[in-house]
Amino acid sequence: MKAAIYYGPGDIRIEDAPKPDSVGPFDVLIAVSKAAICGSDSSEWDHGPVLAVPPVILGHEFVGVIEEVGSQVTGLNVGERVVSGSGVSCGSCEWCQEGRTNLCDKYYTLGLHANGGLADYVVSPASICRKVPDNVDDVSAALVQPFAVALHGLRRARVRSGASAAIIGVGGIGGFLIAGAVARGASPVIAIDIDEERLKGAAELGATHVINARKEDATARVLEITGGLGAHSIIEATGVKGSPQQALDMVRRGGDVLILGLHTGISEVNLLQFTLREIDLHGTLAHVCAEDIPEALEILSSSNVAALALDRVISLDELMEKGIVPLVERRAKGKIVVDLLR
Repeated sequence: MKAAIYYGPGDIRIEDAPKPDSVGPFDVLIAVSKAAICGSDSSEWDHGPVLAVPPVILGHEFVGVIEEVGSQVTGLNVGERVVSGSGVSCGSCEWCQEGRTNLCDKYYTLGLHANGGLADYVVSPASICRKVPDNVDDVSAALVQPFAVALHGLRRARVRSGASAAIIGVGGIGGFLIAGAVARGASPVIAIDIDEERLKGAAELGATHVINARKEDATARVLEITGGLGAHSIIEATGVKGSPQQALDMVRRGGDVLILGLHTGISEVNLLQFTLREIDLHGTLAHVCAEDIPEALEILSSSNVAALALDRVISLDELMEKGIVPLVERRAKGKIVVDLLR
């Protein structure tokens, strides 16, 4: 089978790989039709390994048709179209028992620690697969996993109906944060970025206000929009140094700040502000399959979020030129999906 294999920084190869010849008793074999590219895939190529354990087949956002089911699998059948989560959990540790499967003691990720879905075939645990509704096409379904990540982040940030939310960075996952905040009834929903095209996309996804931080003082503008109080929830989705402090400056007393962007260096923040204004600071990791994937499928099946979030569909042979490199160079205006059937 053809696959995108990550060997190390600057080294992703499209080459033949052995098709999985068997599945475990609790697994399914999926013939992949579409797979989306994540920013983590491009960052691994650019300056990894960060999370990946090479050599590994990339791809943790994918959809396909079940070709084989394990002997102990129930509820899924050969020929059914499914989307898979990315994180695999043990189901028995303290965190799994609390429903926080993304924090599992033995957690690992398809496409980073085990072979993923940027290939003709992939083996996935049946427990993290969900059937795709007939009215959700394959391109849209390939976006379920990143949308689930956004929805989990929104849950962590306590984004809710009638409360204000501001998202710093609205490319890629940020677009899904906007769509999810709108779907949950947050108001106003404020999009902050330095790229006019991404801000235009955020407005199309339902943002009530857009702020180009290159042209105006984003903090002052958020305070103006919220009557001087600051937003109830601020989500930092850039990973850019200085953004955590900016998020803190924008949030209201008693509000929530979520750090979703990956910050690999040390960031300075004014901790006194957290104390005196009683701000809650949250981290977020991946998604909880049982909660977030069904919600993502429901929203995608009843909206045009996928079409608005999509940049382009490419072939696997075009992965580097039209997928990984544009993401690294920040030229992508939305999600890039790979068609494995081309």
